[in-house]
Amino acid sequence: MNAARYAVTMPEGPSVTRRVGVVLRALAGREPAGSTTTRLAASVGLPRPTVHRLLTALEAEGMVERDGATAAWHLGPECFLLGAAATARHAIAPVARSSVLRLAGETGESAFFSVRRGEETVCLLREDGSFPIRSHVLHEGIRFPLGVASAGLAILAFLPEGDRSAYLRSLPAPTPLPEGHSGAELEARIEETRRRGFAVNPGLIVPGSWGIGAAVFDRHGEPRWALSITGIEQRLAPPRQAELGALLMREAHVLSTRMAGPARS
Repeated sequence: MNAARYAVTMPEGPSVTRRVGVVLRALAGREPAGSTTTRLAASVGLPRPTVHRLLTALEAEGMVERDGATAAWHLGPECFLLGAAATARHAIAPVARSSVLRLAGETGESAFFSVRRGEETVCLLREDGSFPIRSHVLHEGIRFPLGVASAGLAILAFLPEGDRSAYLRSLPAPTPLPEGHSGAELEARIEETRRRGFAVNPGLIVPGSWGIGAAVFDRHGEPRWALSITGIEQRLAPPRQAELGALLMREAHVLSTRMAGPARS
C-alpha cells in the first residue's frame, strides 16, 4: 500500500489559491525525492495540464524547482525563506526536538513529532534510532487524515467529544481511508486509545510497520501535537508495547508542560 496516496486531500472549490496550496502541500509530502507532474496530478486529483501550469508559475516565483536530470519537482528556495521568516511565530519543532531525540535514543526506533492541521496531521520531525530495520511510512512533511497514523489517532481520540463526533460523521461512506479505517473501526480504536492513554496502529498503512503515538496538549488542554514511534511488529507488539506506550506518555506529558507556557500558534 502506498502511504503517499493518503497524504493530501483536494479542498472544495475552484480557487487558484486553493489549488496552489494543495499542490505545494502534496509536493512537501514527497520530499526529498520530489515528484513528477503526472504523479503529483494523480495525488491531488487535478488534471495534469492544470498542475503543470501551476508548477510553471510557481517555478517563476522560486517556490518550486525542477531537477533537470530526473524531471522531478521539488520545493524551491522561496519556500525555505518563507519558512525561516515564520519560524519566530511558529517555533514549535525546536521545543519538541529534545523529546524526539530521547525517544529515538531510549527505544532504538524511529521517533516523530507531528502537528494537527485541520483534519490532518503533518509530520514535522523525524529521528531514527539505532535499530537497523526502519519504517519509512513517515517523514517530515507527510500528511495523513486524522485517525490514520498513530499520531493522528492519538490526537483524534482526545479531541473534545463534539469535534471528534463531527469528524467521524464527515467521513464519506465508504471512507477513502486505508482498509481498517471505517467509521465503526475508528470508533473502536478511539475507545481503546482513550482507555490505554496511547494509540496503536497495527500495520494498517503498511503491513508489518506498526506505530504507537501519544497526544501532546496545549495550554487549553486540547491535543494539538503528538509524539510517535514506528517499527516492525516484533518490536512494537506486546509485551514491549506497554513499556513503549508508557515512555511515550511520559515524554508527551513533559512536552505538554513545556507547551503550556505562552500561547503558540
